[in-house]
Amino acid sequence: MKLLFAIIKDDDVDNVIGALTADNFRVTRVASTGGLFRKGSTTLLIGVDDEQVEPAIALLRKTTTAVANEQKRATVFVVPVSRFEQL
Repeated sequence: MKLLFAIIKDDDVDNVIGALTADNFRVTRVASTGGLFRKGSTTLLIGVDDEQVEPAIALLRKTTTAVANEQKRATVFVVPVSRFEQL
């Protein structure tokens, strides 16, 4: 299992979350600012099985937009999860 931390622009959040949930990905939204984009951004926490990592990242690529002079659409960290429980 992996945990994806996806930091995306606020403008893309609704499209991204809609697409992820439509494809049955579970998403937790955390508001954030500054840091990597120095603008309004949102961090999404997405828990996926190992084989779902690439489809999830492909969906992020498809649903985020590039800024005119910037090529980065999002910053995504893929972190291994050694244990997962829902309580």
